[in-house]
Amino acid sequence: MSPTLLSVRGLTTSFATPEGEVRAVNDVTFDLKPGETVGVVGESGSGKSQLFMSIMGLLAGNGRATGSVRFRGKEILGLPAPALNRIRGEKISMIFQDPMTSLNPYLKVSAQMVEVLRLHKGMDKAAARARAVEMLDLVRIPEARRRLDMYPHEFSGGMRQRVMIAMALLCRPDLLIADEPTTALDVTVQAAILDLMADLKREFDTSIILITHDLGVIAGLADRVMVMYAGRVIETGDVRDIFAKPGHPYTRALLRSMPRIDSDTLEELPTIPGQPPNLQHLPVGCNFQDRCLFRFDRCVVEDPALLPIDPALGLARAKACHLEHSPEAYSPEVRR
Repeated sequence: MSPTLLSVRGLTTSFATPEGEVRAVNDVTFDLKPGETVGVVGESGSGKSQLFMSIMGLLAGNGRATGSVRFRGKEILGLPAPALNRIRGEKISMIFQDPMTSLNPYLKVSAQMVEVLRLHKGMDKAAARARAVEMLDLVRIPEARRRLDMYPHEFSGGMRQRVMIAMALLCRPDLLIADEPTTALDVTVQAAILDLMADLKREFDTSIILITHDLGVIAGLADRVMVMYAGRVIETGDVRDIFAKPGHPYTRALLRSMPRIDSDTLEELPTIPGQPPNLQHLPVGCNFQDRCLFRFDRCVVEDPALLPIDPALGLARAKACHLEHSPEAYSPEVRR
């Protein structure tokens, strides 16, 4: 077995629009190991979802992805749909943001789950129904046998998300991609879903990619973090290292904008000034320069490459920033 489950090299995704080309993902490279959980974080529009829609071959008709995506050593980027369909669902599954739009409202949950097993595993209807009930039980849906024959609208938001997780895990995939799995759920349901995903990871040893804008979710579930901004990975590393000592000013700003339960002050939360850049007209130099408190002359003329912070770890701990040290190492006078 290859020590790398998923290997992405130089992945770039662009969309043709009437106003010109939009580059949503720009030269992204990373590896994912078996059993590892990687969190992908960034503001809306940073390219998180489009990165993994590219990997899954689910881009809109005006989208085009280039580069290399190897799953267990096999190139999958650009595979014809029939070949890709044999991988999607069985080896790689994806949970989308809104289960109400991902589940077919006209079909009972049983029909949708049984179809997956008959297509990918060749099961007969009775065996497929039994597996579906087993999976609904596993994701803690009460009275699973009765609820199997209900329609999606008869479930609450949290229960629909559990159904989506059960469907994604039906074929025991090697990789689960979860795109904002707790969006629009209340806090208690969010916690239950995250606990469920952690339990399923332990039970099946499934690798998970968790796409979110919520750093608290990342802290609770991920082993490693990739921070994206304007279509690029601008920092990556072990989750504890990133939270303890962020190397990029954007990562630092994201962490500082989170409320803390151990804070005894009533100070207003810091925010990141300005807006992300227009992906059709990216600035010369660093994409974050207009919003950065640590900008200096080099940032305006030279786009920083993603380079190791610790040479011993290579790109496993890296940042795309011209600052030699962590932002915290610089005195307030350096900040504008």
